[in-house]
Amino acid sequence: MSALIVDGDVVHYEVLGRGRPLIFVHGWLGSWRYWVPTLQAVSSEYRAYALDLWGFGDSARRRADYSLDGQAELLRTFMDRLAIMKAAFIGHGLGAAVVALLCRLYPALADRALLVGLPIDPVDLNARLLEGAPTTLLETFVDRGTNLDLIVRESNKTDRGALTTSVDALRVAEMARLLGELQQPVLLAHGVRDTLVTAPEETTIEALGANVHGVRLAESRHFPMLDETARFNRLVSDFLALKDPAELRSLTLKDEWVRRVR
Repeated sequence: MSALIVDGDVVHYEVLGRGRPLIFVHGWLGSWRYWVPTLQAVSSEYRAYALDLWGFGDSARRRADYSLDGQAELLRTFMDRLAIMKAAFIGHGLGAAVVALLCRLYPALADRALLVGLPIDPVDLNARLLEGAPTTLLETFVDRGTNLDLIVRESNKTDRGALTTSVDALRVAEMARLLGELQQPVLLAHGVRDTLVTAPEETTIEALGANVHGVRLAESRHFPMLDETARFNRLVSDFLALKDPAELRSLTLKDEWVRRVR
């Protein structure tokens, strides 16, 4: 277990591997822990970091910074304190929104971003997220099985205020406009079976601009990194390996991830 102290408050993170920096940011349900399979998959080529946002996991309950801006500032501070000049990002749900905001506010810090389960329109986010305890919500939005244990293990640590504040922020965030302004290559990934965040239509993603591309994982709900681990990890590998941003829209999902060459 590793930690930073930011103005007297603990920020918990884990790190694995060596190579170029890659930062994972979790969503509303859980903490850094469900990234473990993907952290292990990329650790031979990347220095992979996974941190807990304010109010989640083992990071402090810093209620004044539960907004998207506050969490994005946490990422900036995290990079500054660990001397990370620039990184690739993988964000999920809330983490995807925070990463997108960081990319706009501090474009020099982000090389590219894979955003998983990001609600582009506020109506895409299921209102039941604010109903009941996190562990109860998990039974609604996550398939039962061994993978569920990775999330349930720490879900009770979540400060409910972190959920409500972030959802309120998303309702006014104008995420489509934000994505359209980004300079970095952005890949959106959504689970077709996700009942927490509705997957956007292809036309919605196409309207976001040339820097944004979208894919759907047919067998996944809200946690494709657990529902389709091998396929998701291949997606991560291929996205990170792109040398030319123009290749982004050539990524396609068939039986396996392949890169088309024009």
